[in-house]
Amino acid sequence: MSAAATLANSREIVVDEVLPHASDVVWKTLTASELMGRWLMVPTGFEPTKGKRFTYQTTPGGAWDGVIHCEVLEATPNKRLVYTWKGGHDANDKYGAPLDSVVTFTLTEVDGGTRLRLVHSGFVSPKNDVAFKGMSDGWVKVVQKIGTLSGGKE
Repeated sequence: MSAAATLANSREIVVDEVLPHASDVVWKTLTASELMGRWLMVPTGFEPTKGKRFTYQTTPGGAWDGVIHCEVLEATPNKRLVYTWKGGHDANDKYGAPLDSVVTFTLTEVDGGTRLRLVHSGFVSPKNDVAFKGMSDGWVKVVQKIGTLSGGKE
């Protein structure tokens, strides 16, 4: 498949919410490992530093061991966190199919709090359709949890 065909078949998940918290509070929730584990998964080796590699462990499936390999591409405190999200195995065609994507969190101060825009891009159809469907619902729940944790509640 050509790069142009891949781009044309690429989809992204977008969740955009205004949270009633200051951007530094939301940033801490996004970047403190112990808090990350409460809204998504506990990362191994995470630091909000460009070039830092880390992993998440999720449910294995088929030939895939469940490890999600990530690398921080950008970390601008209280503004933007971007990292790669790679996982899956070539032998899988549904859950655990290869996924090479990017997760971007953008924080913007607004009246009454912080706008959190999450974009998870790079889902190639049809290969990543199962991941896209599952993660579309999942990221909405994640952003809700981030908002709750940022407020100091569970």
